[in-house]
Amino acid sequence: MIDNRGSVLKGTENFPKHLPQGLRVRKVLFRRLISRSWRVRLSATRRKYATAVSGERVSVQSSRMEEVPHDCPGADSAQAGRGASCQGCPNQRLCASGAGAAADPAIEEIKEKMKTVKHKILVLSGKGGVGKSTFSAHLAHGLAEDENTQVALLDIDICGPSIPKIMGLEGEQVHQSGSGWSPVFLEDNLGVMSVGFLLSSPDDAVIWRGPKKNGMIKQFLRDVDWGEVDYLIVDTPPGTSDEHLSVVQYLTAAHIDGAVIITTPQEVSLQDVRKEISFCHKVKLPIIGVVENMSGFICPKCQKESQIFPPTTGGAEAMCQDLKIPLLGKVPLDPRIGIQEFCSQRLPEGENLVGS
Repeated sequence: MIDNRGSVLKGTENFPKHLPQGLRVRKVLFRRLISRSWRVRLSATRRKYATAVSGERVSVQSSRMEEVPHDCPGADSAQAGRGASCQGCPNQRLCASGAGAAADPAIEEIKEKMKTVKHKILVLSGKGGVGKSTFSAHLAHGLAEDENTQVALLDIDICGPSIPKIMGLEGEQVHQSGSGWSPVFLEDNLGVMSVGFLLSSPDDAVIWRGPKKNGMIKQFLRDVDWGEVDYLIVDTPPGTSDEHLSVVQYLTAAHIDGAVIITTPQEVSLQDVRKEISFCHKVKLPIIGVVENMSGFICPKCQKESQIFPPTTGGAEAMCQDLKIPLLGKVPLDPRIGIQEFCSQRLPEGENLVGS
């Protein structure tokens, strides 16, 4: 194909000469459209549009963390929206308006409420299905073994609440009194709260956007009558989205002891855990350590260990050494965890699935 300067257009050298000129032009355009440069531009345009829509729809205080610059001055800074690092940030206009500097009055209310809670621990995971809720349940059970220790387990996985099932509390309801919502007590010293208790059926879907999730978490922290609690274990959904931002925002003033991050040995899980660790660093959330769950399986008959999820890149141990984060331990696969209502029963004396 020859252009107006007499040169052969790039990409048409091998086209059959008998093809109509219009068809050959369409082939060239199509080839260019699916080239790598065009695909990169198209992807960037989509991200820019999604960011713009999200930024207009959700307020700064409850929005997702949108590609925050590495040296962001912070929404409460005098340079918010005006600094050099703010150029190109999707939240620049909102930060410059001062909307982000206004403190949510609920933060002080929650801080006052949390004065009766000594220790607050978040259980996080980058990947779903790594046993985070199961670990949270066993951690709560383990701490509650001491009858003098008051433990509370809060499930903020709004769309997929599994704690009621794991704890054997399906069908229980939350009661309200003059002092707020009363947790569902599994033991005298172990209270549980979850959105699962508020659903008419465990099969009901919770289809909420960020602001409504944010409001539910706020109610859990502010309106539940936790009483005097030694440990509050917060079971979170996978990822780094609305629920995580909300609970960190509301509990920071009340002091969070830190986060325990759950992973499995394979690299596909470790990739997302590294993102979770990056999230903790960005929001200044202390990391207590990492637990490698499903770390091998020991046959109950022959006692031979098998790696169901091979740690092809060294597993959590190598990752923790690389990132200088404590590895708290490795929890093997145990078939007893799958027994229905197992978690609602006490372990035999001397046995503990979480480990020492």
